[in-house]
Amino acid sequence: MSLAEYASENRLHRVGARPSLFRYLSEAWTRRDFAVAMARGKIEASNQRNRLGMLWIFIKPTLNALMYGAIFGILQGANRPENFPMYVVIGVFLFEFFATSMNNGAKSITGNGALVQSLAFPRITLPVSTVLQNLMTLVPMLAVMFIYILILGAPISVEWLLIIPLVAIFTVFNLGVALIAARLTVHVRDLTQLLPLVTRILFYTSGVLFAIDRILASHPWAVRIFDFHPLHEILSIARGILMPGMDYDPMYWLYFSVWSVAVFLAGVLFFWVAEERYGRVD
Repeated sequence: MSLAEYASENRLHRVGARPSLFRYLSEAWTRRDFAVAMARGKIEASNQRNRLGMLWIFIKPTLNALMYGAIFGILQGANRPENFPMYVVIGVFLFEFFATSMNNGAKSITGNGALVQSLAFPRITLPVSTVLQNLMTLVPMLAVMFIYILILGAPISVEWLLIIPLVAIFTVFNLGVALIAARLTVHVRDLTQLLPLVTRILFYTSGVLFAIDRILASHPWAVRIFDFHPLHEILSIARGILMPGMDYDPMYWLYFSVWSVAVFLAGVLFFWVAEERYGRVD
């Protein structure tokens, strides 16, 4: 009997070997406390490094909203959407959640090389922890966003509660994106240099700062394409929920839910397939 046959007969597995998908996800679930603790630890460490601490969580998107709102408000002129300040605040605050999930998720494996090489655990917990960290950061950001839109004239509505399932779906989508980016960065380290450019392209092409139907009014085919742009869909839903008089296609809920599930499943499978590769990260 060969050594390989003996190992198989006695259920012995090579160190670092990739487990089955079901077993892999089960092991990741048992380590959920580790993912949550790591997310909280990173938030605390980040706050300790910065003199203003948690205030930076609110200052950054606020300054971005003011800067981009002023510049693009002037550039768009009559094409500005109604309630433009509110429109920009919602777009910038929610896009920040996506951008940080993708960019930080991409570094979740390569940025924790010592941890990956020294301990045995499902590596998927690292990008999951990153997205959890960003979700924990988003919660107080949403509170500030609500205060801003109240100041800007939006009345409180029971429809605002829909932001809870919307954020849940958004988190699933961002987790799938983070998993895909995490694996790609392991194979192509230079991808981290390109991600800021990708983020900017998505920022300027997802309707964060302008109304698609106004800017592209003379190109109805292009407007129709944006109906299937996931980031445009979620921003449209959020604005429809929070802004008075802002309409959106209810089918966007279905479209974005499909996007989220598809991206999440693709991300899990894509990440799991390369599990053995992560232990060799340097």
